[in-house]
Amino acid sequence: MFFIWPPQPQFTGGGAGPTERQHVMGLLNRSRIDRRACLVGAALACMAPWRASAQTAIKFSLDGRLEGLAATFFLPQDRGYFRAQELQVTVDEATSALEPITRVASGAYEMGLADINTLIKYRDQHPSPPLKAVFMVYNKPPFAIVARRSRGITEPKDLEGKRLGAPPAGITFGEWPLFAKINHIDLSKVTIETIGIPVRAPMLAAGQIDAALGYSFRLYVDLKDRGVPADDIVLMPMADYGLKLYG
Repeated sequence: MFFIWPPQPQFTGGGAGPTERQHVMGLLNRSRIDRRACLVGAALACMAPWRASAQTAIKFSLDGRLEGLAATFFLPQDRGYFRAQELQVTVDEATSALEPITRVASGAYEMGLADINTLIKYRDQHPSPPLKAVFMVYNKPPFAIVARRSRGITEPKDLEGKRLGAPPAGITFGEWPLFAKINHIDLSKVTIETIGIPVRAPMLAAGQIDAALGYSFRLYVDLKDRGVPADDIVLMPMADYGLKLYG
């Protein structure tokens, strides 16, 4: 995950002066608990006209629905970090992994949170405008296989003979064939159930599928919310099983 924005953002006043730089560094020097939120504030501040007399409006797109990760963006808003930099930031949900990219590409949004693999594919198909990735959010990709221990799955090879829920619109679906190859999974022995993202966790919790593709933290929380015991949830982050896309 990373922040994206259009190339060559326009600044007024010839760039940041000493006072403005101190504001940004002040964001970065706050407590470690707030570090990520401060980095968000600093990144957004770097886009804004430094000597604007009024607050600069910035529209920021999430990569999906409103959930725990969004606290990274609402914390600096609640604590006034954006306001201190004369920024008026609006954070909106997205309906798909591609939407934050198309929003920024169209000029409707100044920044977004998106998957770098999706951006690479988008830029290959749409070379103009050349969107830029400017900040990685995760130390390693959250792509994962999430399974139920009670369904007889504790490692990747156990997926053979099982039903795997795979939302085609999900980012993780594109990584599945490579993950299977690295972990010597016979694809012909895995039944792929094409499902929508909204029904992924309910179907896994109900036992209608044995495992699902998705972000590890999202599915874990969704399953616990639906009463699945924590010790029955098996997380298999792809990065821990040979698929090191970045980090």
